[in-house]
Amino acid sequence: SEMLTDGIIDLYRAGKITGARKTLQPGRIGYSFALGGQPLYDAIDRNRDLVCLPVERTNLPHVVAQNDRVVSINSTTAVDLTGQAASESDGHRQISGTGGQLQFVRGAYASHEGTSFMCLTSTYDRKGERKSRIVLDHKPGTVITTPRTDVMCVVTEFGLVNLKGKSVPERARALISIAHPDFREDLERQAYENRLIPRGLTL
Repeated sequence: SEMLTDGIIDLYRAGKITGARKTLQPGRIGYSFALGGQPLYDAIDRNRDLVCLPVERTNLPHVVAQNDRVVSINSTTAVDLTGQAASESDGHRQISGTGGQLQFVRGAYASHEGTSFMCLTSTYDRKGERKSRIVLDHKPGTVITTPRTDVMCVVTEFGLVNLKGKSVPERARALISIAHPDFREDLERQAYENRLIPRGLTL
C-alpha cells in the first residue's frame, strides 16, 4: 500500500493480511507512509512484519505488477458514463491530491490475474439534496484521475460491473445498472439524448 491505515492494521491483527503470497517482500506488508490512531503506531513500532519503503518501491506500476493476482481497491468521488473516474476535484474545487490511484490501477491490471476495483457510493448529499455519483459527464474543470482506458471494475452498493473491453454504449448501460435506482431512468435518458447509446441499438 502507499498509505498504511487503521483498517489495514485491523486486517493484519485479524490475520487476514500476511503477505505470504507476495513475490516482492514476501511475508511483509510494505507501505510508504502511515496515518491513523495510536494502535496503528503501536503496531508499527519495531514490527518486522511491516516495512516502510520509498514510494518508487510501493507505487510504480511495473513494481506492483511483479506480484501475481494483485487486487487494487480505490475509492472515487464520481464516474461518468464512459468510465472516467474523478477522485480529486469537483469542477475547479480541489478535494484531494492525485495519490497513487492510477499507479495501483495500472499495476493491478498488468499483474498476472490481477484485478482493479474502483469503489464509490451511488449517491451523496449536497445541502440536503441527494445527487448521483454516476453522472453523464463531469463538471467543467474536473480533474480525471483515472481515464476510462484504465478503469476495470466499478463497484457501488448496487453491484459490480467490469468495463474492460466494453464499447461506450455497453459501458453506459453497465454503469447505469449500478447507479441508485432513483437516478437510472434520468441517466438512461441523458445517455440516449447525448448519443452515448444510439437510438435503436440493442445491447
